[in-house]
This record gives sequence, structure tokens and C-alpha cells, in this order.
Amino acid sequence: MIGEFTKGLIKENPVLCLVLGTCPTLAVTTGVKSALGMGIAATAVLVCSNSVISLLRKLIPNRVRIPAYITVIAAFVTIVQMIVKAYAPSLDRSLGVYLPLIVVNCIILGRAEMFASKHPVLPSMLDGLGMGIGFTAALFLMGSIREILGAGSWLGFPIPFFDSHPVLIFILPPGGFFVFGMLMAAANKLNKAASEKQSACDSCPMSAACKSGGEGAHS
Repeated sequence: MIGEFTKGLIKENPVLCLVLGTCPTLAVTTGVKSALGMGIAATAVLVCSNSVISLLRKLIPNRVRIPAYITVIAAFVTIVQMIVKAYAPSLDRSLGVYLPLIVVNCIILGRAEMFASKHPVLPSMLDGLGMGIGFTAALFLMGSIREILGAGSWLGFPIPFFDSHPVLIFILPPGGFFVFGMLMAAANKLNKAASEKQSACDSCPMSAACKSGGEGAHS
């Protein structure tokens, strides 16, 4: 069950590996605050919608499942948007139209269709949480790089040297695509290294003994 949570961090990161939700990713990562705000909002919607869709998976007719999923997601997006408007109006202004557009975010609808509609509640919650944290981490990394290099600050605080030598292209769309590509390359490199390590372990004649030894140690 831990695998349902951890897969969204690197192996199946929704942004860097599955390439989902790229529109809000590129739009809100000009600063760390807006990136974190979008990530947290999407994570909350992911966990809640996955839970409810999993609970109702046997009651929703197959022919209307997509409209039903969107209705559930829209309800939670509305709640999150009202909370943000009430307690973080500046964040609401910085996210703009991308906050209500979480309703049609490919990550959320995709997890509802591919996972929550086929699995019990707890695994669905963990899947949503893992994917949400992976999404937030990708946004945070992109927002940090673009804000530091493009604006010379981090969370609004000036960074020595960078504050006097900002590279403005990093807060413009071309800079966003460049940082996005570099992070995707890094994620693919990590996944490739992990796969090669796993393949080497599986082909080792002692792999069975290692696994049985590890299981014995845990028991």
C-alpha cells in the first residue's frame, strides 16, 4: 500500500513523468507562493475527490461516470476556492482562473478514472495524496528556480547576487519551458537509474537470498 503513495513522487510523477497538468504548471510557477498554493489546492481536491469517487464507484452507472466524476471534483474545487478567497485573497488573485480550472485538471480526472473508480477508499486516498505531493514538489522546484533566476528572490525575499542580476527570461514562457524540460530530463534520469539498479538486482543469482534475508530480518 505504501507503493500507492510513493509512485507519484518520482516514478509516476504526474508533471515530470506523465506530463499531465502542464498548463497550470507553466502558468503559476513564476513564483514559489503561487506554485505552492496551486499544489496544495490540487492535492486537497485529489484526496477528497478520490475518496468520494471510490466510495461511490459501485453506485455510479458506467455510462455517466465522467460527468459524475466532474461533478464531485467541481464540488471540492468550489469549497477550496471559497476557502482561498476567504483566507488568502492575494493567493486567489495570483492564481486567477487556474484555481477554478482545477475542475478539468487532467491529473485529478485521470486518477479518478484510472484508480479511484477501481480501488477501495484507503488506497485511493494514498494515491491522491502521493500524486498531489508529487505535483506540488514539481511546482515548488519550478517556482523556486524561476523566481530565483528570473526575479532574484525566493518567497519574496531577495537573494544576494541574483537580486542584482535577474535573468528575466526565466519568468517568461520560454524560461518556463526550459526549466520544465530540464526537470523532466532529471526525473527521467533518476527513473532510468532506478530501473537499471532493479534489473541488475533481479538478474543477480543471489537476489532470492537477499529478498528472503530481508524478509527474515523484518519478521
